[in-house]
Amino acid sequence: MLVGAILLMAGVLIQKPGYKYGLPTLLLFLLVGMAFGCDGVGLQFDNVEWAQLVGMISLSVILFSGGLSTKFNEIRPVLGPGIVLSTVGVLLTTLVTGLFVWWISGFSWTNIHFALLPSMLLAATMSSTDSASVFGILGAQKIGLKYNLRPTLELESGSNDPMAYLITTMLVDVLSTGSHFDPLGLVRMLMVQMVIGALLGVAFGRIGVWMINHLNLKNRALYPILLVSVCFLTFSMSDNLGGNGYLAIYVAGIVIGNSELSCRRETLTFIDGLSWLSQIVMFLMLGLLVNPHEMLDVAGMALLIGLFMIFISRPVAVWLSLLPYRNMPFRAKLFTSWVGLRGAVPILFATYPVVAGLEHHSTLFNIVFFITILSLLLQGTTITLLADKLKLSEPLGNDVADFGIQLHDDSGYTLFEIDLTAAMLEAGNTLRDLNLPKGHLVVMIKRGDEDIVPNGTVELRPGDRLLVMR
Repeated sequence: MLVGAILLMAGVLIQKPGYKYGLPTLLLFLLVGMAFGCDGVGLQFDNVEWAQLVGMISLSVILFSGGLSTKFNEIRPVLGPGIVLSTVGVLLTTLVTGLFVWWISGFSWTNIHFALLPSMLLAATMSSTDSASVFGILGAQKIGLKYNLRPTLELESGSNDPMAYLITTMLVDVLSTGSHFDPLGLVRMLMVQMVIGALLGVAFGRIGVWMINHLNLKNRALYPILLVSVCFLTFSMSDNLGGNGYLAIYVAGIVIGNSELSCRRETLTFIDGLSWLSQIVMFLMLGLLVNPHEMLDVAGMALLIGLFMIFISRPVAVWLSLLPYRNMPFRAKLFTSWVGLRGAVPILFATYPVVAGLEHHSTLFNIVFFITILSLLLQGTTITLLADKLKLSEPLGNDVADFGIQLHDDSGYTLFEIDLTAAMLEAGNTLRDLNLPKGHLVVMIKRGDEDIVPNGTVELRPGDRLLVMR
């Protein structure tokens, strides 16, 4: 308990300086775990099966929370590109990256020598963008994006794990049993898992809504716990019935989050806190699991593969996947290509070859871990900068007000915050110059510890926080 408390406290406290210097919070959680591990403080943790179980539970909560916060009216216009990126994009990323790994494995100067299928397995574990990383970074940095990019990226990251999971597990099965790889069987299995997972997600989501609204529990604090049970029930039932549990959980979260709920605010606040706890625990645990000195042996090749994924395979997959969507501007596709963040999910998927005892499993795991750190460092720290450079940023904040003001759940309005930057005030420093979307009303301005009632003459400054009602 003492060690666990110290790890949790360190994980929480380190995010403050990390946020100040633009470092992704999830990267810091990983680094804390590594600092307390065998090459740091000296904590020994090598139970891969336990890490896999905890990772699956944590990812379930993270995806469920992501679904709860996803507004269907925002993702409806981007269902097409989001689904294409989460399926075709994952497959293309696997193929392009896998062929590259196989190609460089044939040179004598490399220290990794993978056959074709192990190369594809390495690529498959890293083929999906990580939902925890995308939700965490976009949420923490309060990035508002034009052209519906934010819901597109969140939909992709929340729904592309099933494809990567299926390819990874099928390749692990083929390599561990020596059976024949069946591409058509992969497609059939994917369709079955997606359909069953989506249907069960809708069904359990509606069951969860009915239970929250019709079970008259005497203690309101029990409703969030009831919703957590729905989350795990959805995953386990979908997995046992041949569906994809991760997709089912995400869909169930969307259904519940877009329905009228009793005790909505308390319930969603509880789930959001539980999601953060899950992220911290998962990243700390995976940080403890790795032996940093072992990554030095594969650092050169991992760096080469990681840079290839970031600058070649991810952009190729995005551009080919989005060819039918000609209305999406060039800069929007460029930004989508850059936000291919890796995180805990690739590391979690990389534990499957370890548990199966495949050849070169430790090399594969260390390469995936190195590339995850590279992605979070290179891509995670530059998302806001790139959005500003491409002129994709817009003044949209988060949905949680920090002014001590709450609206009734049935009011039909929501509150969110906008942190003003110098770029937002280039056109002028009054509310009129912000050019907020129609139906948005600024109801309060916070400047340091001062609360200001807005009017037409107030001069806005960088760093001001606006409370907006819509």
